[in-house]
Amino acid sequence: MVDIETTADGSQTLYVPALDEHYHSVKGAITESVHIFINTGLKQCKAVQPHILEVGFGTGLNALLTLQEAEETERRLFYTSFEKYPLQMNVVEKLDYPKLVSANAAQYYVEMHKSKWGVWNDITPHFSLRKIESDFVTYPIEEFYDVIYFDAFAPEKQSEMWSQDIFDKLFAHLNDGGILVTYCAKGIVRRMLQASGFVVERLAGPPGGKREILRATKLCNSNDYVN
Repeated sequence: MVDIETTADGSQTLYVPALDEHYHSVKGAITESVHIFINTGLKQCKAVQPHILEVGFGTGLNALLTLQEAEETERRLFYTSFEKYPLQMNVVEKLDYPKLVSANAAQYYVEMHKSKWGVWNDITPHFSLRKIESDFVTYPIEEFYDVIYFDAFAPEKQSEMWSQDIFDKLFAHLNDGGILVTYCAKGIVRRMLQASGFVVERLAGPPGGKREILRATKLCNSNDYVN
């Protein structure tokens, strides 16, 4: 059971009463996603054809914004996303993201949500999507990635996703020079990322939203530090 709510920037998010948790910031769903995952994450990646891992497909907003970036830059992107509890299409179709992103977004948004699970789907010539319907905690990932969007529910709501084992797993499957971005800037999360081997930066959060976010980078033979 989820409710649709309008956030401060006019875009919508979902609220889960059972968890007392929103899928995005109530200060602005699209504003938050663009700032954290596109501007702070994807645009900082130097790989020619980045492989992106998203932990939490959710509404598909991050994927849609990433597809839009791929179309605008004509940069080939490969996007893998995990989701244990996929949304029903009757909920997806009520969300307003496509009309706020681009003229062609509606077609892509529906196609992404209806695409087959567990296989690569070429949504556009520049954007390929593979959705995995599984619990990321136990899934044995084998691929390596250039960018990780860590967008699980908050630690107090989904504690099993914010563990040292999870961050060790992500570090092990990130290419050298790769980056992980997340909205959560809690000290305990920062310290776990550092313990895994990441170089961690505290950066300004989205306009009107969280004060800080985290970006973690995998460097060769680097000493951990924090800004």
